[in-house]
Formats: sequence, structure tokens, C-alpha cells
Amino acid sequence: MQFVPFNSRDIRHKSIFGSIAAGDSLRLAVLMPRNFGCNKVTLVLHRDGEPNQYHSMFWCGMNGDNEEWWDITLSIPESGLYFYHFTYETPFGTGNVFLRSAGCGKIAPEGNEWQQTVYKRDYKTPDWAKGGIMYQIFPDRFNIGKNPPTNYPHDRVIHHSTSEQPVWKPNEQGKILNNDYYGGTLKGIEEKLPYIASLGVTILYLNPIFEAHSNHRYNTADYTKIDPMLGTEKDFISLCKVAHKQGIRVILDGVFSHTGSDSIYFNREGRYGNSGVWQNRDCEYKSWFTFEENGKYKSWWGIDTLPETNEATPEFIEYIAGKNGIAHKWLSLGADGFRLDVADELPDEFLDAFCESVKAQNEDYLIIGEVWEDATNKFSHGGRRRYLTGDQLDSVMNYPFASAITTFMRYGVAESFMESIVSICENYPPQALNCLMNHVGTHDTARILTSLIYDGIEHKPRHLQAEYKLSPEDRAQAVRLLKTATVLQYTLPGFPSIYYGDEAGVEGGGDPFNRTFYPWGNEDTDLLQWYTSLGKIRNSLSCLKDGRFIPYSAMLSCAAYMREGDDEKIMVIANMNYHEIDYTLPEDFRYKQELITSTATTDCVKIPAYGAVIIKA
Repeated sequence: MQFVPFNSRDIRHKSIFGSIAAGDSLRLAVLMPRNFGCNKVTLVLHRDGEPNQYHSMFWCGMNGDNEEWWDITLSIPESGLYFYHFTYETPFGTGNVFLRSAGCGKIAPEGNEWQQTVYKRDYKTPDWAKGGIMYQIFPDRFNIGKNPPTNYPHDRVIHHSTSEQPVWKPNEQGKILNNDYYGGTLKGIEEKLPYIASLGVTILYLNPIFEAHSNHRYNTADYTKIDPMLGTEKDFISLCKVAHKQGIRVILDGVFSHTGSDSIYFNREGRYGNSGVWQNRDCEYKSWFTFEENGKYKSWWGIDTLPETNEATPEFIEYIAGKNGIAHKWLSLGADGFRLDVADELPDEFLDAFCESVKAQNEDYLIIGEVWEDATNKFSHGGRRRYLTGDQLDSVMNYPFASAITTFMRYGVAESFMESIVSICENYPPQALNCLMNHVGTHDTARILTSLIYDGIEHKPRHLQAEYKLSPEDRAQAVRLLKTATVLQYTLPGFPSIYYGDEAGVEGGGDPFNRTFYPWGNEDTDLLQWYTSLGKIRNSLSCLKDGRFIPYSAMLSCAAYMREGDDEKIMVIANMNYHEIDYTLPEDFRYKQELITSTATTDCVKIPAYGAVIIKA
């Protein structure tokens, strides 16, 4: 067995697993070979971007005949991101202990450091989000309702049938305008709230609903108004009230890193008369945008229809996050929080002000950020970000979990899957961990059914995506994999997020093929029943709210873990082998109930090929 001098995931080496609150007492202990003759061991700790601090450790006893322990107990008074390693001195020279992988250290001249996240002691996240289930809707593509929209701009193209494919071919000028609509409305969503509730959903997340001149509405035209095709402000108020009566909170998409060029703020297209900086460089929005001498302007990722905002300017911050700003308005009308689009492109000044404004109105409002990587050590805007230490975000969209789950489904490498999960659990504060938005598909990714079989389809030419459809054999396998993926999605820390139509078996590649209309009357009833049953199982288990995540095993294409609360414990096992297996259970889970099949276990449990089980102790 390889010698491990330090393991951040072993309580013998580190008294608290994962992140800590500022001021917590933390014990670190390093194991050194006795024959090294160590006369000094030092903890080298530094806050990100600051000089090293050196803390002498103390000899504290033997571990058998050949190893000895050195330890230190300390507290870190300030929140932030910290990194550490160890050095030692012997009669023969000096050396270091660095991170190798999976929390384990190695004696080596150089290497990586361990990360220690320290969050503010008063960091709180909304309790109602923990243990919930989210449902994400692309508003134009969900349900038209009893009264189709009639009051909308003349330049919008309306589909004749909801079964038509979204427009994906460029027009005669070689442009894709995203101006084709199906006519989904807020009233249409309200009419389907009983269906949404039947899935066990407690959080409704709506892609942008503010006035905008594209079907995705990420090019905001007016933050103060509901897009006319979706309905009215009165319809929004009604949707929130009815949703709340059914125990469902409503989260809005906040798109603040850019607006549309076709907007009251920029108005390049002239739709809004003399309003906007394009028409009048000295207008009230002049500080929002950056122009160059040649008349060009800074735009989001170089897309000229999306002029980038200067989010750190006081005028923009006041408009969005001020006392009577945009956030305040929509929260006052019934929203329960925001998902912040491209949060990693929003500067700290904006995020600090936005969080302060929202939480001042009600600390129970939820703020979720779009961050695709580990949000605790994300580097953007010229520095390390501090999303999850208590000042800015409640939590984030959980792309690391999504990637871990889908990769495990495709390739069956249990070890990599478990390492990805444990790494996030180790780095994230528990408050954020339990509010993670655990999706396996969104409006920005290929439909999960298609993606599980055809990895990377969203990167293929659009004409190939338009023609692609799963064969009956591939679809049957995709459904098997999706069922297992959702067992993981529904039982890992955080809350699962269903992208509308995934539960009905919708297929498709990337944008716009992942944004087709919900197939009312043509759902995959087997898959729909699966989601409904899984929602009931999740909502019956209190340990999924904030219970500890305990990895149990990961090998031979099989991964197992536990979730443990104060008075409840479950075990989840996923088998990605092409054959059934018999899994020998730990004592607590023998002769107990398997929740998916409602059958009893013995000293082992049978798990079907590409299947999963949930056992309650």
C-alpha cells in the first residue's frame, strides 16, 4: 500500500471534512516516516493572492513502530479561499508534502496544494430550496394556453403547428434571427401548474420573460415589462399566486451582462424612437455601454446584437439593484429569486450590490448563478471569485455534477464519477452544496436522451442535428441510462432540475433543437411515470434535504454512496455494467426496503444492467 502522509478526506488527518466557517477550530495532522528523523514539520498556508503563513506543527505520537504524527490546531478568522501544503526538516535535508490526487498527499519536491474554502459564519441560504425539485421552462415552447397571444410586434414569425421544427437555417442574408415563435404564454404555464406539481416540483425556473425581440429573450429590450407574447404583468402576478398556493416558488432569469441592441437602452434598430444610446449618446443609459472612436461598441462575445453592459457603473447597479430597481420590482410582484445568467461575467461590485438588495428585501429569496466550473475557485474578471463565501450567491448551476453523471452513464468509469462528486462536496460550503441546481440538461445543452447516446451532437453541423433521431434500439438504451442518471440526480446533494420535456422523452441536439415545443398528448408515458415516481420518493426522504454525503465504493463500473440525516439513511447504488450484478450490502441495509421496486433486500441486492437502486435503512 502506498504511503499517504496526509489525506484531506480522512478525519484522522483533517478534523472537519471540506469547507469551514470563519473562526472554526481545525486540526490538521501529518504522518511522517519515523526513519526520516524529522525535527520540524510546518504548515504552509496562504490566503489566495497573499503571502505564505508558516505554522509550526507539534509531534503528537507514534502510529505503529514506523510512523509518527505531527499536528496543529488553528482557526482561520477571515472568509476566503486558502491553499496549503506542508514542509519538513530532517538531519538529511528538507522536503515537502503536496497534494497528489483525491485528497491524498505525497512527499515530493513540488506539486499542487490543498484548497480550503472558508465561508462567513452568518452565511445562510433559503431552507425551502433544500430538498426541493426544480422545473425549468423555456416560456415560448411550453404551453400556449386557452387564449393565444395576439398583441405582438409584426416582425415575429409564428409557427402554424407546435410540432414544427424550430427554424435553424440562415435567411437570405446568412443570418439566424431567432424570430420564430410558437406562442407559449404565462397563462399557458399557469394552466399546467397541476401537471408540474404532480412531478413533485417545488421550484419553477423560467427562462427570460422580459420584453425582447428573439424567441430566447436573452437580448432584453425592456427589463420593466413582460414580453407581449407571453402576456401581461397581471398574468405574471397571477402565475406566482397560483404557483405559491401549490407550494411552488418562481425563479426568474436575470440577464444583466448584456442587453439587446434592439432595446430601449441601446436602440440600434430604432424601434424605440429617440430612446437609447445609439440614437443619443448623451441619454440616461450612456454609462451602460462602451463605444470606440470608430463607432463600434463592446458586445457580448462579439455578437453585435448583444451590446455588453458596464455592470460595475453606479447608474447600472442602481437601475437593476437599487431600492426601487428591477430586482425589487419583480420580487415585489411575486418572484422568489433569480438565476443570474453568466454570473462569472458579472463583476464583484454588481454581485455584491445585487445580493445585498435582494436579501434586504427578504433573506429567503434565492440567488443561483450560472457558473460552469467549480465555483469556489473560479477565475474571471481578472481575479479569483468569491461567489460562495457568503456575500454573493446562494448557490450555482451544478455543471460538474451534470458532467460527472452523464460521463458515468456513457463510459461507466465509477472512480472518476465519485472523485468529481467528492471534490465538489469538499470544496463547497454546505449551505451552497444543499442548494445546488443539479441539472442533466438545460436550454444550453443537447437534450439528455440524445446526448447520452450521441456525445457531442451539439457540436455537429446543424443540418446533421436537424436530421438526427435515435433508433428504437438507441432510444431504449437512452431511456435506461436516463432513468439511472435521474436516480443519481435526485439523490446527490442539491436539488434536481428537470428541463421541460425531458420527462416526456423529448429528443434533440443543441440550440435550437433542444428548444422544441412540449409534446402534449405524445409523451413517453413510461418515462413520465418514472419521473413522477422518483419525485414522490425524493419528497418522502428528509435526508435528501441536507443529509451528509458518504461515498461507499466506486469500482468495476459500479458506484455506491449514502445520504444520512438525523434520523434517516439511504444507500444508492448504480450499476453501469451490461449485465445484472449482486451487490453485497453493509449491515444497515440488509433486509430493508428497496424504494424503486418496493421490494425487500436480503444480505445483497440485485441491480439490473445499467440500473440503480435506492435502499432505506
